Amino acid sequence: MDEFDNPPPIQQIVPAATAVIFRKGPAGGAPELLMVQRTREMRFAANAAVFPGGRVDPADRVLAAALAPHADAELAAARIAAIRETLEETGLAVSLRAPVAAEEAAAARALLIEQGELAAVLDRFGWQLDLDSLVPFARWCPRELERPFDTFFFLADLGTGEVDITVDATENSRLFWLSAAEALHRAETGELHVIFPTRRNLERLAQFASFAEARAHAEAIPVRTISPTAQLRDGERWLTIPEGLGYPVTSEPLSRAMRG
Repeated sequence: MDEFDNPPPIQQIVPAATAVIFRKGPAGGAPELLMVQRTREMRFAANAAVFPGGRVDPADRVLAAALAPHADAELAAARIAAIRETLEETGLAVSLRAPVAAEEAAAARALLIEQGELAAVLDRFGWQLDLDSLVPFARWCPRELERPFDTFFFLADLGTGEVDITVDATENSRLFWLSAAEALHRAETGELHVIFPTRRNLERLAQFASFAEARAHAEAIPVRTISPTAQLRDGERWLTIPEGLGYPVTSEPLSRAMRG
């Protein structure tokens, strides 16, 4: 018996959200995605390249209920968390109804770090959120992990790449933009470390030449919770996910999969 046969109890699963942020390629090529490299000291995904995100806080649920009382409460709170975590980790303000200057975004980030809640930022700067601009893309919950995260993945579009970002220097060590295909290439060469869900999502995202293509694809495939399972193939254990959810690669040898 291993962790796949004895998953942790449901009360240990942590709700979370992630933003996959697109910008146009600087030379007109494939769109680039914003990624962060986590510090070596982090308990989960140490030193791994991931998309900005984190856990859903109680304050996110309160704000979601106030701003979108008729929306799906879980989905709305996850969107709030994705916006908040992106601002905190990168200094980038996403899913706003009006653009903001870099100086204002920096001030908002400082206030968010001080107050710990996005509501304080909205009140101070008069920002209005466009929650629907965050497109549901996937939901992953690796239940075999000791401390699994139930994570919504959302797509967001910046359009132009003229933005200011700064690493938070607490949970992450650097920020960078690169295409999904380039991220996969660097993972193959060992320059980047990517955990199993990130690798599968990069493979899926690498199929698209624009945010519009990615959005159309996401809207055509219902989001279902993905919990990887282990299967025995010719005497070797493979980590697998279901077919039919938009992923071109659905398995990897367990011995090679980076899981967190």
